[in-house]
Order: sequence, then C-alpha cells, then structure tokens
Amino acid sequence: MKNTIQIQLLTSENFARFGEVISCQGNDYFHINDAHTERYHALVMTEIMGDAKAGISIFRNIKSTQIPFEISMLERHPNGSQAFIPMQGQKFLIVVAPSLDTDTPDLSQLCAFITDGTQGINYRAGTWHHPLLTLEAPSDFAVVDRIGTGHNCDVYQFPETFKIEGNLF
Repeated sequence: MKNTIQIQLLTSENFARFGEVISCQGNDYFHINDAHTERYHALVMTEIMGDAKAGISIFRNIKSTQIPFEISMLERHPNGSQAFIPMQGQKFLIVVAPSLDTDTPDLSQLCAFITDGTQGINYRAGTWHHPLLTLEAPSDFAVVDRIGTGHNCDVYQFPETFKIEGNLF
C-alpha cells in the first residue's frame, strides 16, 4: 500500500514549522523612492552557519511535475536556510517533513503544499524538503542560500515511496 499525502494551499500558518512564506500579502510596507514603491522589508532572514556567505542564484527547472506523482527522498541543508522565489509568477509544489531525530525526517508528518504563484518560501536550516517541483517548464526561481565550504546537503532515501495528489486550487 502506498502512503498518500494530500496537497494543501500554502499559508504562513501551515508552513510556519518549516520556514517562512515570502509574500506581500498580509505584511506591512513603507513607501520609498518618492512613494513610487512599497517596500516589504525583511520578510525573512537568511540563516548562514560556518565559513560562508549568502548567495543569490537562479535555478531553472527543465522538467515539470504532473499530479499525482511519487517521491522517494528528501534532502536538508543543515548549515543554511534556502529561499525559492518564482520569477515568472508560477505556482510550485513544496514537500516537507519535520525531523524525527538528528538524522531522519518524520515521514508520518510529511506535508505537501502548493503556492498561489505570488509566494516564495524560505526553508529554515535543517528542514527536510524535496528538491524543487514545478508545474511548468522551463521555470526560473531566484534562490538565496548558503555559499561556502563544508558539507551542507543530507539526503534521506525512503524505505517506500509516497504518492502526492490533490487539488491544485
């Protein structure tokens, strides 16, 4: 029997234990540039541990994900947060799990979310997550994460696959 996870709409509240939602909606701003611009200031803070800096990269997904789909692994970055911001207003999928112990995700609490196309996300350092899943390809994302020396990616292979399915809202 396959384990099945239902996709839920991403909100700041239901994603809070994994990181932050990057969005103008529901956040305060102040005017800059002679009141031509609303600045939504410091929506998330980048976490960087060790001898490293924050870097901004572009990730281009060249394969789209079709619903339903199966996953068999998660990864985490123990020494830095990782933010994904869609550059084309596209929805994307997020699959995450809290830690069970120091080396293992808690697969009984695996969650799947879909953004509304205006949201980005910031995974906290050490958050177990699936690599980027997009509904459109190619699909570009600005990514803010740790650039530095040392190990910063753990991978956990599942003993059995999980099926992700549900409404795309």
